[in-house]
Amino acid sequence: MNKHIAPIPLEKSYRLLNIGPTILVSARHDGVDNVMAAAWACALDYAPSRLTVVLGKTAKTRELIEKSGRFVIQIPTVAQLQLTYQVGNRSLFKEPDKLKLSGVELFGIDGHDLPFVAGCSGWLACKLIPEPRNQETYDLFIGEITGAWSDTRVFKEGHWNFENADPALRSLHYVAGGHFYAIGEPLLVAEVQEED
Repeated sequence: MNKHIAPIPLEKSYRLLNIGPTILVSARHDGVDNVMAAAWACALDYAPSRLTVVLGKTAKTRELIEKSGRFVIQIPTVAQLQLTYQVGNRSLFKEPDKLKLSGVELFGIDGHDLPFVAGCSGWLACKLIPEPRNQETYDLFIGEITGAWSDTRVFKEGHWNFENADPALRSLHYVAGGHFYAIGEPLLVAEVQEED
């Protein structure tokens, strides 16, 4: 595992998603790994820590999640712009070499039999909370966060630190048609005490 990756307390894991980034969703079942990009993910609760993500019915990753009951949410970086676009526009159903063609490198974390995408700035291992009606009607999946990690060069002590990190580590924010933004500069409100 990369020396810059460190665990995050679960009660602060929601902060990885508070900035509204484009995410990568990965899953594994029966020896098959896949990664897809998604734009609609949201923190849901603190204790236990939970999140939501929208996964279309045609996505192979959705099928793997439904079968395995586990998945990972990752925060890709500016350096991963092409990779993010590729995994969002290629299908494992049509291209068995999708991950290789998209430049995806996977790694493991002890205690989690999941495919983690190398090069991201944050990772959230999740256990699916089955909600068949939400999944079928709204494509909405709920996950309980079972482990969280960040790249300490950009997120540590429970806070993003983009202004002091390499700009290649900034988060991506998808608009449409291959158009993304990188997160911008910080703005601080006067007289507000910072949270722990």
